[in-house]
Amino acid sequence: MTYPTHRLLIAALLCLLPALAPAEERVLRLLAWPGYADADLVQQFERRHKARVEVTLVGSDDMLRRKLATNNGGNFDLIAANTAEIENYIQQQLLQPLDPRRIANTTRQLWRFRDYPKIPGITTDGKVYAIPYTYSEMGLIYDRTQFTSPPDSITSLWDPRLQGRVLAYNGSSHNFSLASQARGRDPFRIAAGDFPLIAEQLIALRRNVLTFYNLPEEAAALFREHKAALLWANYGRQQLKQLRDAGADVGYAIPREGALAWLDCWAISRGARDLALAEAWIDFSLEPPMSRALVERQGLSNTLQEADSLDVSGRLIWLRPVEDAERRARLWERIYSGERPPLAEAP
Repeated sequence: MTYPTHRLLIAALLCLLPALAPAEERVLRLLAWPGYADADLVQQFERRHKARVEVTLVGSDDMLRRKLATNNGGNFDLIAANTAEIENYIQQQLLQPLDPRRIANTTRQLWRFRDYPKIPGITTDGKVYAIPYTYSEMGLIYDRTQFTSPPDSITSLWDPRLQGRVLAYNGSSHNFSLASQARGRDPFRIAAGDFPLIAEQLIALRRNVLTFYNLPEEAAALFREHKAALLWANYGRQQLKQLRDAGADVGYAIPREGALAWLDCWAISRGARDLALAEAWIDFSLEPPMSRALVERQGLSNTLQEADSLDVSGRLIWLRPVEDAERRARLWERIYSGERPPLAEAP
C-alpha cells in the first residue's frame, strides 16, 4: 500500500521542522554600575552579535553581593566589580577564570592594566579572573559659593557647621573604611575592639548629613535641590561631571588623608551560560568608541589612555578586601536605620 503524495510531503516537512525552527536567542545577562552599559551602546552590541542584553544596575557593593550570591552567580553572565570585591568572589567560587588571549582588545590597554599578576585581587594560582575597565578616586565635591577654600580633610564631612548640607554614600564597607580613615586607622582592617568607636563615628556622620545616596544621578539631584555644600563622591569624577553638566559651580578636592580609590573590572560568573558572548562584551567595551564614552559621558578614566588627572601625589588608597564585610553590612544597616548598634555586637 502506498501513501498519497500529500501525506509523503507532510511527513517530509515534519522531519525538517527541527532544522527549520529558529535558533535559540542568545542572551547576555549583565550586572553593572550606572554608565557602564548605556542603551545606545548596548544596542550596537546586540545588532553586531544578534543577541539580547539584559542589564541590571546596582548602586552599592552590598547590592552587588546579594544579587551575585543568588543562585551561586547563576543569574548573571558578566559582572562589573572593584578589585577588592573580585578577590572575595574568587574565594567564594562565584567567578570563573578567563583567557585574555580570547579578548583581542586587551592588547589596546595600557601595560599596567595588562600586567595582571601585579594587580591585587584579580589573579589566583596563575589564573586571571577579571579584566580592568575603569577607575576613579572618591574625592570631595564642594559648592564653591559655600567654601572660601577647598576642604582639605575627610573630617569635613563631620563639620557641625555643615550640618544638613552634607551628602554621603549608602554603602557599608566604604563607610566603615571612611570612618576608620577619619580616625587615623587602617580603612580595611578594623580591629574587633575598634568597631564600637568606628560605629560611633558613623552615627555622628548620620546626624550630620542631609541623607545618604545610592546612585550618582540621585546625588546630583539632591545636591542641587537642597543646595548642599559637600558631597563624598563614591563614584568620583562621574559625579563631578554630572554636577558641572547641570550647571553647578563645584570644585573637587583630594583630602590630605588620601582618597579611597577603585579599579572596576569585568568578570565572568561561574554560572555564565554563553562564555563567548561574555568575552565578546568585554572585547566590545575595550573598543575606542566605548572607552571614550566613559570619559566623555561619565567623566571616568578608561584603561586605553592616560587620564587627565589631579596631582594626587600618592594620595590614592586603592580598595582592598575588608576584615569582615558581613559584619560591616549588619552594623551599617542598624546605623542607617537610626538604631544604635550594641557596643558588644558579636563578630
